[in-house]
Amino acid sequence: MSSDRKGGGRRVRAARGGEGIVQLPWRQVRNTCPPMNLIGEEQLEQLHRNSIRILSEVGIRVMSGKALDLFEKAGAIVDRDEQVIRIDESIVNAALATAPSSFTLTSRNPAKRLTLGGDAMVFGLVAGPPNVHDCINGRRQGNLTDYRNFTRLAHHFNAIHIIGNQVCAPMELPANSRHLDTYHANLTLSDLSFHCSAIGRGRALDGIKMMAIARGASLEEMRAEPGVITIISVNSPRLFDDAMADGLIAMAEHGQPVTVTPFTLMGAMTPVTLAAALSQQNAEALFGVVLTQLASPGAPVMYGAFTSNVDMRSGAPTFGTPENTKANIISGQLARRYGLPYRTSNSNASNAVDLQATYETEMSTWGAVLGGANMIYHAAGWLEGGLTASYEKLVLDVEILQNMMAFLEPVSFAEDDLGFDAIRSVPSGGHFFGAEHTMARYDTAFYRPMLSNWQNFGSWQDAGSRDALQRATDIWQKALAEYEEPVLDPAIREELDAYVARRREEIGGGEP
Repeated sequence: MSSDRKGGGRRVRAARGGEGIVQLPWRQVRNTCPPMNLIGEEQLEQLHRNSIRILSEVGIRVMSGKALDLFEKAGAIVDRDEQVIRIDESIVNAALATAPSSFTLTSRNPAKRLTLGGDAMVFGLVAGPPNVHDCINGRRQGNLTDYRNFTRLAHHFNAIHIIGNQVCAPMELPANSRHLDTYHANLTLSDLSFHCSAIGRGRALDGIKMMAIARGASLEEMRAEPGVITIISVNSPRLFDDAMADGLIAMAEHGQPVTVTPFTLMGAMTPVTLAAALSQQNAEALFGVVLTQLASPGAPVMYGAFTSNVDMRSGAPTFGTPENTKANIISGQLARRYGLPYRTSNSNASNAVDLQATYETEMSTWGAVLGGANMIYHAAGWLEGGLTASYEKLVLDVEILQNMMAFLEPVSFAEDDLGFDAIRSVPSGGHFFGAEHTMARYDTAFYRPMLSNWQNFGSWQDAGSRDALQRATDIWQKALAEYEEPVLDPAIREELDAYVARRREEIGGGEP
C-alpha cells in the first residue's frame, strides 16, 4: 500500500448488519421512467433550425489543420485564413447516420463494463478542480496524495461508476506529464474505467495505451471494445482549439468514445435567453459530433450539455438553478432527437458543503434524471463551481446518488407485494410492526441511508449531536480505512510502470 493514505486497513464489504459502510451494491443503473419533455416538437424543431443556421451562416472556428482538411474533404465551406468552417444540414445528417446510439465501456474489470445509451445511467467522479478541501485539513492546492485518495474513494463507493479526468490536478507535478501519474493511479488503485485527457493527441494516446496494458489488450482489441472516454470542452462561443480538436481526432481514430460538451453560460458565453443558449450549445455539440465521424465513421460519441447561467450582478457562474435544470431536460430531448447518448452534470455553485450545495445538487440531479441522461459527470465531489474537489461533498453526493438509484428501482406488483393477506391478518386499529409480512422484509423493505441519521432528538443529542457534515467527515475516513486495493497482475503493474517511465523521459520538458 502507498504511504499517502489517510487511514489504512482492509476493505470491509458493506452488508446490512455488518460493520462496513452501508451502501448499495455496484450495478449498472437503469432509468426506465419515461424522460420528461419540457418543450414540444415545434420548439424542438425551432432549436434545431436555429442551430443549423449558426453552423451554415456563422460557422465554427477550428484551430487545427487536420480538422480543416477533414471538413474540406467532406464538402464544408472552409475559410483557412479565418480558420472558420461552415457546414450545412446534409453534412450533419450524414454524421448522425453513422454515429452509434449506444456503446459499451470496458475497464480492466470486465464485471464493471458500462453501457452508455438507451436507459442506462452512469455516475462519474468530479473532474478538473485545481483545489481540494476537507474539514480536517482545510482548503489546499490539488496534489497527488489527494488525487490517489479520491481514486480510492471512487473505487470504494459503488455509486461511482467512472473516474473523471483528473479529479484534482496534482499541481506539484509537471503539467506536461502529470497525466501519466493520474492514469497510473486510476489503473492501479481502482478497476474502473476513466476519462482521459484529450488536450492534444499525446495525452489521449497515453490513456488509450495504458488502459490497453491494464487489460492485456491490443490497440485493435481496444478499438473493438473501448476502455476510456474523454470530454471535449468546446471553447464557447464557437471555438475548437487545436489541442482539443486533435485530441478528439485521436480518440475517434482509435475507436474510443468522445463526449462533445460546450461550456455555455448564459450571459457570458451565450446570449442570456435559454433558447439562444441551447441553440448555440446544440450547434457546437453537433459540430463536434460531425468531426468524430469524419475522423472515423461509426466512432462512439456522446451529446454533451453543460448549459447554465451567470449571476448577473457579479458575473459568477451558477449551477443548480431553474435555468440549469431546464437546460438539462431540454438537452436530453435534443440528444434523443439525434439518436445520441447524452451526458450532462449535476453541479452546484456553493463554496461550502452546506444547504446551498445540497439543494442546488438535488435540483440539477433531478434535471439530469428527468432529461434521460446516460452519464452524469462531476456527480460526486464537485464544490465551489468546480474549483474544489471536496471529500465531504463526495460523501453527500454518494448519498444523493444512492437515493436516486433506489428511486429508479421499479415497484414490484407481485401478489405477495400487494399484501392482501397481510392486510386481512391485522385487525382494524392494529399495527403491522410484528406482522409476518413485515418481519420477512425487515432488512430489505426500505432504502437504508449511509449519511442520514434518523434517531430521535434525545438519542441524537446523547450521541454527540453530530450533523451531516461531521458524519460525512467520519465516513470518508472510514471508507479509506476500509479500502482494499484491487488485485493487479504484477507483470501488468511492471509494464505500466515502465510505460510511465519511458513516456516521462520522452516528454521531458516538451509537449506530450
